[in-house]
Amino acid sequence: MTAALTIAFVPGVSPAKWVRVWRERFPDAELGLLPIGPDDVDQALTGEAHMAFARMPVGAHLNAIPLWTETAVVAMPRDAPLADADTVTDADLSDVHVVDAGPVPADVSAALDLVEANVGVVVLPQSLFRAASRKDLVAKPLAGAAGTRIALVWRDADASDTTEEFIGVVRGRTANSSRNAAERPGGSDRADDGDPRGSRGGSGGAARSGGGKASAKQPSGGKAGGKGARKPRGSGRPGTQRLGNGKPKRGSKGNR
Repeated sequence: MTAALTIAFVPGVSPAKWVRVWRERFPDAELGLLPIGPDDVDQALTGEAHMAFARMPVGAHLNAIPLWTETAVVAMPRDAPLADADTVTDADLSDVHVVDAGPVPADVSAALDLVEANVGVVVLPQSLFRAASRKDLVAKPLAGAAGTRIALVWRDADASDTTEEFIGVVRGRTANSSRNAAERPGGSDRADDGDPRGSRGGSGGAARSGGGKASAKQPSGGKAGGKGARKPRGSGRPGTQRLGNGKPKRGSKGNR
């Protein structure tokens, strides 16, 4: 089946709550989901995905809306000396072997295998530790760590009325509210290849981010030769017609 919109997502990120809203609001517009590896964002977006939930930094060629900041935690065995602490400090880590100092280990599973073998500790996003579900390990917040930012990203070539609708869902816009300039593809931020960490998140590792160091992107046309290149609203943009009741029509990024 050809999906109206396909959303890719990296490990540790669950798009479930936005999928529910989308399916309630646009029951006739199929939403496809594509789990990808942490380094597969560009490959997914040049393939079948229209948008992706990814960890910053991503390429400067992508549009990005930073959404929340994950808490950095230290994974350790349950019987480790630091396991009873509420938080771990950098000073605490100076007394133990750090297998991987993060912010995101290249191979999370392998790094946690070493922790289970009592080789040392690992620093990683809390969401990735939870997703790994290692019952013999515990994770404690790393005091003062900036954490990692999750952003919704997409290419100019895939910007459309349908992607605008999904941005509205993610940002909590109601079905009857109008889009403001910041929620249109031309009003989003450009991705920043600089510091991968935003300000530290609040409880649960899901503090809202104001966009970090990403700079404002000026409206512009899609990439030459790209599929679904963006045109001004109402100009007959290819592949972005709406269904009869104002719902996004299915796009053209291949069969699912």
